Amino acid sequence: MSFQSLGLSEALLKAISEKGYTTPSPIQQKAIPPILEGKDILASAQTGTGKTAGFTLPILQLLSEKTTGKHRPIRALILTPTRELAAQVYANVKEYSTFLNIKSAVIFGGVNQNPQAATLRQGIDILVATPGRLLDLNNQGLLSLKQVEFFVLDEADRMLDMGFLRDIERVIKMIPVKRQNLMFSATFSKDIKRLAHGILNHPVQVEATPENTTVEAINQKVYRVAKDLKTDLIIKLILDGNWKQVLVFTRTKHGANKLCQKMEKAGITASAIHGNKSQGARTKALAGFKSGSVRVLVATDIAARGLDIPLLPHVINFEIPNIPEDYVHRIGRTGRAGASGIALSLVSADETSFLRDIEKLIEMKLPVEILEGFEPDPNASTEPIKQGQGRQNRGSRNNSKSSGSSNKNSGRSNSARRPNRSTDRRN
Repeated sequence: MSFQSLGLSEALLKAISEKGYTTPSPIQQKAIPPILEGKDILASAQTGTGKTAGFTLPILQLLSEKTTGKHRPIRALILTPTRELAAQVYANVKEYSTFLNIKSAVIFGGVNQNPQAATLRQGIDILVATPGRLLDLNNQGLLSLKQVEFFVLDEADRMLDMGFLRDIERVIKMIPVKRQNLMFSATFSKDIKRLAHGILNHPVQVEATPENTTVEAINQKVYRVAKDLKTDLIIKLILDGNWKQVLVFTRTKHGANKLCQKMEKAGITASAIHGNKSQGARTKALAGFKSGSVRVLVATDIAARGLDIPLLPHVINFEIPNIPEDYVHRIGRTGRAGASGIALSLVSADETSFLRDIEKLIEMKLPVEILEGFEPDPNASTEPIKQGQGRQNRGSRNNSKSSGSSNKNSGRSNSARRPNRSTDRRN
């Protein structure tokens, strides 16, 4: 199947060709036709398989078929859980709409709102946003969603998790009842599906691959290790392997900073990216990592959904997540677009139950290796780490005072159902 056979316009086909794509991915093949037919979609696919193009291409096609006057109301709203993902989606929208008369913008917290407000005043067709900044600008009367025709939840499982549910409900009240709804994600629990079906109207369910699976191109391995030897082990692996680009996940912001400091002392250039970092620092760290000037990027789960790094060879879970779905998203940063990748997890005794939950979710027993000198502590307790670690400032937002944001709703988290998730709700 070709992109042309999907019914896309010449302008879109030209933009796709310039990006070097020739054949649509399975999720694109299955999702684009029903979206073009005007149907609601609930789509599940592995990370790195082209979900973003799966919804941006048909939306651009449908929007471009309707002429717009001088005034451009927001006709498509795309919500994402993190700033990085919002920026990534916006970049794709811009690239695919190169030869179309379509204007788009992205808004998120952590930066001054004035340039964003100025862009909105000029009129746009597509808005990519994180919920916090969207609600803030709406409360200030700086945008209107009364003419939205397309409503997209990207990474819908995270967006509809209890920490975001109230934001989503508020946004839905701001947009027309008659609209086309699209939900895309790599993972959907039964609870999330029930929530999704409360928003979607007779949706077409699209599954390019079994839910919660990991890409075959990713070589996964577990290193059993004593907790206090993890730092020495990860430094040894990076230096001995001469790895030049490594994305490392920690469970907490403090842990990310601490690991970065120890890597720098070992002669490994490293930067941290997490919710306490300013947007400028996050952008600089990611740019350095992509360019190669930063060898290791240490991140909390803020990055699991928003990073698109071409040909990223290595992902290391310095600490494995206690939410098993997050494992799928973390390692999905490698093995993208058909490339191969390596995903390693350093597992101490107190993470045993987390590993068991991950293996149950992905229906796969991960191979285990123990390196001499880094053996696990036979006397260590397998009792899981205390709940609540890594939840510093969870209820706060990253819309700083300097950005003009109000933060009135920062205390409304209902995250008790899924404790200890290191998510970046401060968007």
